[in-house]
Amino acid sequence: MVKIATWNVNSIKARLPHVLRWLQEASPDVVLLQELKCVDEAFPFLEIEALGYRCEVHGQKTYNGVAILSRLPVADVQRGLPGLDGSPCPDDPQARYIQARIADRITIASLYLPNGNPVDTEKFPYKLSWMDRLNRHAKRLFARNEMTVLAGDYNICPTDEDVYDPIGWRDDALCRPESRQRFWSLRHAGWTDAYRALNREPNRYSFWDYQAGAWPKDRGVRIDHLLLSPLAADRLMASGIDRKPRGEEKASDHTPVWCSIDL
Repeated sequence: MVKIATWNVNSIKARLPHVLRWLQEASPDVVLLQELKCVDEAFPFLEIEALGYRCEVHGQKTYNGVAILSRLPVADVQRGLPGLDGSPCPDDPQARYIQARIADRITIASLYLPNGNPVDTEKFPYKLSWMDRLNRHAKRLFARNEMTVLAGDYNICPTDEDVYDPIGWRDDALCRPESRQRFWSLRHAGWTDAYRALNREPNRYSFWDYQAGAWPKDRGVRIDHLLLSPLAADRLMASGIDRKPRGEEKASDHTPVWCSIDL
């Protein structure tokens, strides 16, 4: 059994005590981090490796940044989301994707989709084009017919049940039909939402804004997802949202989402 978690930490430097405490308490085998907000050299390798994790990092100064932490053997690390043709994409310098082979059994990726707001700027077309590249890459991974997990901050609320105020969020990039269509293209292509596969209750969230008392009022959105290939979905044993870290002082605005797979 392998426990895989995804967590947008919103600055690994600011959230390091929270991350170290949670790693010890939750004891995940593989953790996908997003929004590190640091270059590779500034990542806290020593502190996390002391807990038994190997760290593979794709960082960027001030913005973005993704990582894979694993207690299991890691191989075939790939940094950066390929272009539509599968080749490297040098025109996109943003550090939003890292992928690796874990325990020689399962491929796992940590991804951080663009937010896309404001939608009347270049940020929304960039979000959609990034999702087009992700869908094309996911198709290539799917064709391998292997256990694969694409996990991270998707910045997408798949349905109105995943947002506390669907009308108020209707025109946000996280809920726009163009964004949702691309997410559901993944789902319809055969990728399983690990959380929704085992948890059907509406209004369960993974992100709460820092503004207007969103956390105590439970005004959140579910935008952090683990999508599983068919072989991984067949071995899905459990999944959930760990709300505890969001309630801590100076917490990230996201909280961990996890699943357990029987390798």
